[in-house]
Amino acid sequence: MNALSPLVRQRLLSVGAFVGFFLLWEVVCLAFNVSDLILPRPSQIAKVLIEKMPLLWPHALQTLYTTFVGFAFGVLAGIVIGVGIGSSKLAYDVTYPLLVGFSSIPKVAVVPLFVVWFGAGTVPAILTSMVISIFPVVVNVATGLASTEPELEDVLKVLGARKRDILWNVGLPRALPYLFASLKIAITLSFVGTVLAETVASNKGIGTVMMIASGNFDVPMVFAGLFLLAAMGIVLYALSSLVEQRMTGWSQRKTDMAMG
Repeated sequence: MNALSPLVRQRLLSVGAFVGFFLLWEVVCLAFNVSDLILPRPSQIAKVLIEKMPLLWPHALQTLYTTFVGFAFGVLAGIVIGVGIGSSKLAYDVTYPLLVGFSSIPKVAVVPLFVVWFGAGTVPAILTSMVISIFPVVVNVATGLASTEPELEDVLKVLGARKRDILWNVGLPRALPYLFASLKIAITLSFVGTVLAETVASNKGIGTVMMIASGNFDVPMVFAGLFLLAAMGIVLYALSSLVEQRMTGWSQRKTDMAMG
């Protein structure tokens, strides 16, 4: 194991932890004879996923589409609001309490409003996914912009840089690590928002499948939906990390340093 590079060792440990978790789950269910109405075994869930995949796949695509669109709109809105708040102390002081209040509202409470305004279906799910992902992006972008040292800004102003130049050439690049950190949180929240809306007012999507399955006491199907959501979340998280490494590699520690 010591001859392996830190990255390979980390990957092997991750795979080992993943496999070990499901093996332990399977063994515990068999050892204590746990009913599949309480906790189905991973092998039962895998069987449902294989047999029901033609049924689940269109719903998975619908959930992925809804989440991605809502996430994209949420990130765009979060960046615009975050830049506005982070660039002005007055705007920060005036609007931040409003944002905190808005973020504190349980999103399950706004889904019925979206249904009343736009009807049941895809739109309420997209809007719920969007509003639930805005706040972490706003906070991180505003924090990243606010982290620019006043001394650096003073020097740049003396050299003739305008506020827009400082924002574009210094503030926004320095806010990128904060932005990508928030994207990893926002993408998981987007799935929460989508599934929440699908369980309330939709006839398509993994959330709808899970609601119907729970009504029929089909617990393995409920877990199959959870597995699909987890898989999609991991894929989008990995894509976000890949883009982050490409765009903000200058701000990240080397792997050897992190492992050492």
